[in-house]
Amino acid sequence: MKFLKAYEMASKTKEQFPPDVMLHFYALYKRATERNGFYIPPGNQGDLRSAFKINALVQVRKLSKKEAEDRYIELVEEYIGKIN
Repeated sequence: MKFLKAYEMASKTKEQFPPDVMLHFYALYKRATERNGFYIPPGNQGDLRSAFKINALVQVRKLSKKEAEDRYIELVEEYIGKIN
């Protein structure tokens, strides 16, 4: 499956990405893989990192799982390389 290959590539890359790109990877992956459809990070720490994660997740909440997978694949191909 192309999505799983994309995830493998993203997990193994040594590339360093800006925080906004990392948040896109995170949100799209969570949206594509969450069973109940919408993921909220655990904990109520109120820290800035959690706020950014939640914001990224809110931005992709209306995507279907398939759309999230497709966008994740596009992001991997844009920043890491072509998926074979």
